[in-house]
Amino acid sequence: MFSHVMVGTNDIARSRRFYDAVLKVLGAGDPFENINKTGQRRLFYRHDGSSFCISEPIDGQPASAGNGSTIGFKCSTPEQVREFHDVAVAHGGTSIEEPPGPRPGPAGMLHLAYVRDPDGHKLCAMHRPKA
Repeated sequence: MFSHVMVGTNDIARSRRFYDAVLKVLGAGDPFENINKTGQRRLFYRHDGSSFCISEPIDGQPASAGNGSTIGFKCSTPEQVREFHDVAVAHGGTSIEEPPGPRPGPAGMLHLAYVRDPDGHKLCAMHRPKA
């Protein structure tokens, strides 16, 4: 359904350090770096047919996190959920909500972890066991 997700940042170098480490946990490699026509720097991480992108805002205004927004990342194991969380916190993220671990979901037990990136974007690492 989605081709990509893009978030804004006020510090592209800080975001790169954070996302290089966190997305490596999921198997993403180094991002493709681009400067658009109006001079904003962007990073494009590609993995399994999807893209996660970070950009300096095109309108010249400060980047801000969306209140009520969450970006979910699919993990292959409960251990990868925990690693995603721990690497995020070690690289400037903030652990939020409940500690990483199992939680009941509509289709059974899920393993979840929630963090905020250095710009305040809410991220979720999720493993859904196969039925």
